[in-house]
Amino acid sequence: MNTQIIKNPRITEKASNSLEQNVYTFDISQSANKTEMKKAIFALYKVKPLKVNVLRVPKKTIMKNRSKEGVRGGGRKALVYLKKGDKIEFI
Repeated sequence: MNTQIIKNPRITEKASNSLEQNVYTFDISQSANKTEMKKAIFALYKVKPLKVNVLRVPKKTIMKNRSKEGVRGGGRKALVYLKKGDKIEFI
């Protein structure tokens, strides 16, 4: 159950800057909601989130070759807010 909700941690420059404020970013499945996210975070990392924001990540059009266009990305991400002493370790 929990492995289908949380796909992986989202490691970007913006996400790593928000770690200083105890905000962790994850890629999540299309069907996941906030309460499922809270339960999945507690089950996987044993920390209780204060709040969870779920956002849509838009698809982006890219140029594959000189003339071929493609589509990258899309999906959803979750911002997980933890209290000051809590921490999530990514291995």
